[in-house]
Amino acid sequence: MGSRPRFIDDLPPGAPDAADATAALPLADDDALLDAYSRTVIGALERVQQAVAFISVERRLPGDANGHHGHGRGTRGGTGSGFLFTPDGYLLTNSHVVHGATHIRVTLADGAKFDADLFGDDPDSDLAVLRIGSPEPLPHVELGESGKLRVGQIAIAVGNPLGLAQTVTTGVVSALGRSLRSNSGRMIYDVIQTDAALNPGNSGGPLINSAGQVVGVNTAIIPGAQAICFATAIDTAKWVIMQIFAYGRVRRAYIGVAGTTTPISRRVQRYFGLNLVSGVHVMEVVKGSPAAAAGVRMDDTIVAVDGVEVDSVDGLQRALGASRIDRVVSVAVLRGAQKLELALTPVEQAS
Repeated sequence: MGSRPRFIDDLPPGAPDAADATAALPLADDDALLDAYSRTVIGALERVQQAVAFISVERRLPGDANGHHGHGRGTRGGTGSGFLFTPDGYLLTNSHVVHGATHIRVTLADGAKFDADLFGDDPDSDLAVLRIGSPEPLPHVELGESGKLRVGQIAIAVGNPLGLAQTVTTGVVSALGRSLRSNSGRMIYDVIQTDAALNPGNSGGPLINSAGQVVGVNTAIIPGAQAICFATAIDTAKWVIMQIFAYGRVRRAYIGVAGTTTPISRRVQRYFGLNLVSGVHVMEVVKGSPAAAAGVRMDDTIVAVDGVEVDSVDGLQRALGASRIDRVVSVAVLRGAQKLELALTPVEQAS
């Protein structure tokens, strides 16, 4: 017969008993046992943990012609994550967590529960802002800068996967500049890819760096894949937040191009006197759009709007804010050996 498994508390024959074995070990301070990586993760987590929220929602089920609902219930529930980004009760989460909800409930890390109002919703970026009321200032996160991220640096995800509150997973930034299609069908650009494990319920939670700053909003996974997860860049989220605070919705200027962030060679940089290392490569021009009317062509590279350099799709979107709607703007494009200034008039993007 084979030998039985040895458990970690088994001692071999002739060994001292457990008390003697324990006494023989030098005492160690728990803090001294933590390596640098562990300390980094713990320190970053301590900066955000109290601001991470569990979100539960109720939605009405669609009824038939007689008003009957499936499964004998009039509502269905859902859960997700979010985080406070101001001390007066504003939270950021994913649009798909709260979109269409009839009731939103927020539970903070200390167990405090609040009914939340949907302050602003932007399905195109899969982001939403909630508001809760509290007589006291609330713990909140610090928003970082996703534009400074580098592939390989530590990424820490905090959320409530499968209802397991305050779950922490770690990994690295796997890639930058990804594109992801939102539930509305429009593309979200400059998405962060990470291998910090995400599961249903993580949606809307923060992705943080080693300093405890939020650099992304955990958004999606690829079903069946291993450790391929995505977060909306916090630079995009900050722009969405400002739009919601200013207008109650996100107003976007539409010019009618689809593009991708592309590197610009040093030779081209020197030739045109550019300070940019990348621009926006035009992959499609919508027929009848402002860009088409202005003469923008497929394979052009957009490098500036009204003299402000544009180095990414996210940067182009920010440059085409609400203030540009119905105003003539100058768009600089590279086309072969030419740098052209094209005048176009953005219109407001349809909801």
